Amino acid sequence: MGKITRHSTTLADGRELIYFDDADSTLGPDRKPDLRELDPRPATATMRQDPLTGEWVSIAAARQNRVFLPPAELDPLAPASPTNPSEVPDNYDVAVFENRSPSFGPLLNDENAPQGLDDLAEIGLGRTRTSVGRCEVVCFSPKHEGAFGSLSVSRARTVIEAWADRTSALSAMEGIEQVFPFENRGEAIGVTLRHPHGQIYAYPYVTPRTSRLIDSIESYGPTLFDDILSFERGGERLVLSGEHWSAFVPFAARWPIEVHMLPHRHVADFAETNEAERDELSALYLRLLRGIDALYDTPTPYIAAWHQAPVRVKRDEIRLMLQLTSPRRAADKLKYLAGSEAAMGAWIGDVPPEKQAAMVREAIARADEENPV
Repeated sequence: MGKITRHSTTLADGRELIYFDDADSTLGPDRKPDLRELDPRPATATMRQDPLTGEWVSIAAARQNRVFLPPAELDPLAPASPTNPSEVPDNYDVAVFENRSPSFGPLLNDENAPQGLDDLAEIGLGRTRTSVGRCEVVCFSPKHEGAFGSLSVSRARTVIEAWADRTSALSAMEGIEQVFPFENRGEAIGVTLRHPHGQIYAYPYVTPRTSRLIDSIESYGPTLFDDILSFERGGERLVLSGEHWSAFVPFAARWPIEVHMLPHRHVADFAETNEAERDELSALYLRLLRGIDALYDTPTPYIAAWHQAPVRVKRDEIRLMLQLTSPRRAADKLKYLAGSEAAMGAWIGDVPPEKQAAMVREAIARADEENPV
């Protein structure tokens, strides 16, 4: 088998497009150019600060124009054809490109850009900053339908390589404070394209979720992730484990399906993982996702969120971590966030975490039998 290769080019409006070819790819190195005539890119959005929480909200009106559940013949993430001038002008294994209607970017700096984390931490009324940053789309496959769990091990390994490559590149860009790869799967989550894909957000701030984590580390101590891993690996909520990674239902799971995955050694983000860790993850992650799908007779909607350490804060203490969550609480029932969760952030769990873990372990075993990785 060869090596995963990378080819960078630009789309007709100047956006970056990167092809990542599988180690066993049958594709050649040459790619067709993008010959479309495209409108200019929308202006970079503006963030507004909520003075009650200090959080920043990007007002990205251009997102209202994004495509909603198109038919297969008009799939904007499929390889382009004479009748479908899509975002990707040629065939591919994995393709990554800048989002046409991003929540952050394309500007990385201007006269109203954030002036560092201290500037963003100040509280005031009517405060705005330019939503600098970058948003990228990661196409997992040229196929019209599917998800990460439907990939081959080789293709999963290519996507992981793309995550590592983009994490490194985006972290080095001006004004970027945190990089977040994720996959939304299923219309119940709000997905507007059935094509197997994920996204990467490069934020101009440290996200609220990570800020809360930093508070916990400062209260508990720098060994928080090591101690969580030891606590969960020795208990009944462990669902999957290898030489380099372990997956478990967390002790205080909020969602009816919730699984976390941690690397056994400290790595701040995908860019810090080594070859052995990426190789094992490509198979272990597929087994987890196929198990989640095997819980019921129909595919499970989920958000697969890969939390990474900020670019400049607590990198020796915050570890790369998957948080996979689903609102599915039964075959035909979803959990909707009502008053307590949505308004107050006070969660009520529907399924005991230990029961969740047993269900997930059984589902992984069934998936391994039916579709071994």
